[in-house]
Amino acid sequence: MNGLSTVLIVVGLFLLGGIISFLKQGMPKGVIVLLGIGAAMCLTAGVMRIEGLWS
Repeated sequence: MNGLSTVLIVVGLFLLGGIISFLKQGMPKGVIVLLGIGAAMCLTAGVMRIEGLWS
């Protein structure tokens, strides 16, 4: 696991925490969906870099 994959996974988990926080605060659903898309993209890219599928 290199540095970039670690950063992508950490950012994805940070955004996931933001989703949970925004849900508790009752923020608009559009913001939550946007954070969800970003989190999914970061986590997917990080895992793909670990597996060597995308370099």
